Amino acid sequence: MQDKKYNNADSFAMSFDEEWGKIDCDDSRLKIDKVLEILSDHPFLVSDPKNARRMAEFRIFSLKKFQ
Repeated sequence: MQDKKYNNADSFAMSFDEEWGKIDCDDSRLKIDKVLEILSDHPFLVSDPKNARRMAEFRIFSLKKFQ
């Protein structure tokens, strides 16, 4: 997915999920920060960082996607 990044929430979610699985960290908030740092050039994060963070937090804390 690294070569196809689009300025939309779906593309960001796919990239976020991919990177999330690569990082070994027990602190979810710190891990979110690390993933966002890795994805710092993703078009959705660049254009709307507030909503990108909200989406990341929603995926982890509300959906409990990776627990």
